[in-house]
Amino acid sequence: MALDIRTLDRSPDDFLPWLRAIASGFLRSTDVSEEEAKVRWAKLDAPRAQGAFEDDGRCVGTYSTFPHQLTVPGGTELTSCAVSAVTVAPTHRRRGLLTRMMGAGLDAAKERGEVCASLVAAEYRIYGRYGFGPSAWMSEFDVDVARSGVDTRNAAPDDGGRVDFASPAEIRAEGPGVHERFRRGPQSQGAVDRDTHWWQLRTGELRFPHDGYNSPFYALYRDADGVPQGLVEYTVEERWTGQLPDYTAKAQQLIGATPAAERALWYFLMSIDWVTHVHSGMRGPDDPLPHFLPDPRAARVLSTADYLWLRPLDVPAMLRARHYPAEGELVLEVRDEAGYAGGRFRLEAGPEGASCDPVTDGRSADLTLHVSELARLYLGDEPATRRVRLGAVEEHRAGAAARADTLFRTPVRPWCPDNF
Repeated sequence: MALDIRTLDRSPDDFLPWLRAIASGFLRSTDVSEEEAKVRWAKLDAPRAQGAFEDDGRCVGTYSTFPHQLTVPGGTELTSCAVSAVTVAPTHRRRGLLTRMMGAGLDAAKERGEVCASLVAAEYRIYGRYGFGPSAWMSEFDVDVARSGVDTRNAAPDDGGRVDFASPAEIRAEGPGVHERFRRGPQSQGAVDRDTHWWQLRTGELRFPHDGYNSPFYALYRDADGVPQGLVEYTVEERWTGQLPDYTAKAQQLIGATPAAERALWYFLMSIDWVTHVHSGMRGPDDPLPHFLPDPRAARVLSTADYLWLRPLDVPAMLRARHYPAEGELVLEVRDEAGYAGGRFRLEAGPEGASCDPVTDGRSADLTLHVSELARLYLGDEPATRRVRLGAVEEHRAGAAARADTLFRTPVRPWCPDNF
């Protein structure tokens, strides 16, 4: 059959088979009701959603984007084109469907003026070919409460704050403010914004059949002035060993706008009766959790992996947006076979701001790198000197990579708490 790739605004009737194709692609139930489709259609930006359709109306490939506000080093933000709902049916692989949809999506993002694209990569080897590079990693920890050294009998905050259980309605009311205070922090690079729909889904106000929602527990930390500064959403895995409770509290999200809030919420989880282990969920790769504990060895790393990927589309705008801790100048030769962001650019940066413009005076490059390598450096996670050692970045002037490290590296590694 012939295949037609089209945006969903051309035919709203395409939406239900498109949703079912997404469910199939992610190995979920394809029993999507028309009622669910109506709710999701109201949220969808249909011109930004693409599908690959056969003549009989069957959808065999999906792709969509939406605007994200991405926090960059220094606490400022830029608009990213968030890529989501990417699937190709196993019966239609290796026909170039993703390449065609990705190309159209990035063309549209460039035309809209979005300075980069972002995604969470389900598979590592797919997205480098489209200019994406891993920009923020994550780690998961398991805390053995008994070994941690935390006095679980007296784990209440000692700073005048308090932790209280919260209802889903309270989380919908207070959570967005907590998250914005966290996301706007100077060391929250990699975080993205959350809209009302996100909070409705997360707290069960919006429910769909087969959505896998498992009603969690919630708690809020308020500081000594009564201001909510942290929240935790968690579930509990029940287990008894030799007639003794051996439960695991699993943090589905834990956000602290202050270190005191994070510490108080971790200690709260460890103080719950019957809980012997706390699973952190996805955290930053250098998360302070182990060092909140009297015995940091009690926090065992379960996994570490890449998570947020970026694809630069406008190099000068990206480099002007972020903060730099020191003064310095670099000329970067950026290679981009797709033609979105390639060129030679001079970055003049400092704590007071940065300028970045195409080179017009013929000056040669200090570093040559692929656009996906710039994505690795941008949020401060990857040292340029290591990429030079690996042969992924070419250094033309001695010391240029070390200068890039000074300019780009951040005190805290980037972290994106959200899947999308």
